[in-house]
Amino acid sequence: MTDAPRRTALDATHRALGATMTDFAGWDMPLRYSSEREEHVAVRTRAGLFDLSHMGEITVTGPQAGALLDHALVGNIGALKVGRARYTMICAPDGGILDDLIVYRLAEREFMVVANASNAQVVLDALAARQAGFDAAVRDDRDAYALIAVQGPESPGILKKLTDADLDGLKYYAGLPGTVAGVEALIARTGYTGEDGFELFVRPADAVTVWEALTEAGRDVGLVPCGLSCRDTLRLEAGMPLYGHELTTALTPFDAGLGRVVKFEKEGDFVGRAALATAAERAEQAPPRKLVGLVAEGRRVPRAGYPVVAADGTVIGEVTSGAPSPTLGKPIAIAYVDAEHAAPGTAGVRVDIRGTHEPYEVVALPFYKRQK
Repeated sequence: MTDAPRRTALDATHRALGATMTDFAGWDMPLRYSSEREEHVAVRTRAGLFDLSHMGEITVTGPQAGALLDHALVGNIGALKVGRARYTMICAPDGGILDDLIVYRLAEREFMVVANASNAQVVLDALAARQAGFDAAVRDDRDAYALIAVQGPESPGILKKLTDADLDGLKYYAGLPGTVAGVEALIARTGYTGEDGFELFVRPADAVTVWEALTEAGRDVGLVPCGLSCRDTLRLEAGMPLYGHELTTALTPFDAGLGRVVKFEKEGDFVGRAALATAAERAEQAPPRKLVGLVAEGRRVPRAGYPVVAADGTVIGEVTSGAPSPTLGKPIAIAYVDAEHAAPGTAGVRVDIRGTHEPYEVVALPFYKRQK
């Protein structure tokens, strides 16, 4: 017998809005409310509202909280200033990626680690196991937060109606405590859409209040509720990796082209250091498959797992994510391909879509970058 999916504090709200719900990482989540394309375009041109309460929050506190995270993660977290956030990863001893994370430094001795829903327990268990010898505590705060995101060019104006926090002074990858619609929130300028926007960590009991206030504040500029489906096409256009697709335990950050997140210069040892040093050296000597963008010449949509082939039919890579791109008006994909076929404009690259070799153009990621 399988466990029933968990429901967020906004579950009744989603159903009242007519959302199509889906099981995602053990949570009942909205897939879409209207059409994926409409929601996607709203975020690119106006604003979209997302329930991300399935993400996993883990709080690390204590005099050696920073030192513990420096040991447990690949990034230099102890150097993070209070109020700032950092994208990083947690790796296995063999260098394989267990998850990609955002870490917020909330106070001198307090950090919040935000893990992907599917990996939250794995990350929690790994941090707890790596805690030995550090004067720091690891706390599961997954039930302590609801997470609501407002994303898109109109999002600063919408949020300004509901808070007196200094949004103009809030940099990208920074967070500050404040009130939104009269309730306490951590207001972070982060997101997974390629647009400007904010992620609001609030108590579950306050989630409906904040959602409804944002809906009202955004009504006159065309804010719409958005599901997981358009979140995926938005992040795909922005070239952002998705765990389980572009990132897996079989890959190191260097294999994924994200070696920059590994900070060998930080003090002390960290889990996976030796294996990652070897991976870095290997990547320098013989470049691994590279993550590239592929844009279709035709209309057929590639999906994860489809082989990428050269003109002669030789397999040279594999698609990790694919979808129709509302912004480009064509199907797009992210794929790992052999280094010699990875340069933008490489001729003869095709995707094997159920036996037919469809032509694709190799492009540099991301497919879309907002004008700042």
